[in-house]
Amino acid sequence: MQLLFALLVLALPFAALAETYRFDPKEFHNTFSFAHKPGLRIKPGDTVITYTIDAGGVDSAGVRRGQGGNPQSGPFYIEGAEPGDTLVVQLIRLEPNRATGYSSSLLAPYTADPAYLRFEGLREQKQFTWQIDKQRGVAYAASQDFKPGRIELPLKPMLGCIGTAPDRKAAVPTSYPDNFGGNMDYNGMGAGAKVMLPVFEPGALLFLGDGHARQGDGEVLGNAIETSLDVEFSVDLIKGKKINWPRLENPDYIMVLGSSRTLLEALQHATTELQRWLMADYGFDERGAALLMGQAMEYEVANVVDPGFTVVAKMRKGYLAPAR
Repeated sequence: MQLLFALLVLALPFAALAETYRFDPKEFHNTFSFAHKPGLRIKPGDTVITYTIDAGGVDSAGVRRGQGGNPQSGPFYIEGAEPGDTLVVQLIRLEPNRATGYSSSLLAPYTADPAYLRFEGLREQKQFTWQIDKQRGVAYAASQDFKPGRIELPLKPMLGCIGTAPDRKAAVPTSYPDNFGGNMDYNGMGAGAKVMLPVFEPGALLFLGDGHARQGDGEVLGNAIETSLDVEFSVDLIKGKKINWPRLENPDYIMVLGSSRTLLEALQHATTELQRWLMADYGFDERGAALLMGQAMEYEVANVVDPGFTVVAKMRKGYLAPAR
């Protein structure tokens, strides 16, 4: 008992070092880049409460604060993060902070047969407003300009963009996903998810933005229910652990997000990295991982509308317990 008490006492000063910050962004960025000055410096264990503006640059009060094209909050400099580490971001709370969102109303060109779009589909794009009812937990669009005139869906807030500064001093537009994260548009990027991102630059430089009230698989309109969000997250580091593609974990699954201009290559990136993960952390060798993946792996298409498409390779945690 005395030893336990002594250990607890020794741990208290370190636990007390973790802080919670409220960060009010003064500027927003349209590239993922090492060149942007950090908006806030934090350390592993810290929590940040902040917000995003919408994909068009408008905040919760309807004021334009940034340029369209997924303006990002941050970047957040994480003390001690070095190239070759893994940044772990726990998404604690994502909540729409205004009563409306918007979306397009026609399928994006990559998502449908070209002949259908050319000869059968409507040509005139229209933007529709969605009402966000947080009390009821729904978003709905209502208008005489479409049938059946009203569509109502449960809220499922998510971040379209989250990423670190890219490798090789690149400046990547916020419309792109890649191995650093970015505009992956995965609807599983919601509260409760643990996101793991490669670190390529000192401090990692974490960006986040492109809030969605909800989004279907593939983001087939070219956008979601675009809105601004209040965001709460915490950070941690895994020192000396190199990952090749963003990873995600929730209570049920481990996941890898692979991105590429071609859907097949995105699938290959995600599949390969999931096998690496099973071998490195879950007790499988290559054949064992392949046998499990062949019968139990699941895929989701996160987006097929960005300049790079994103595929999610998933494995249920329940299948991993015997190996561990």
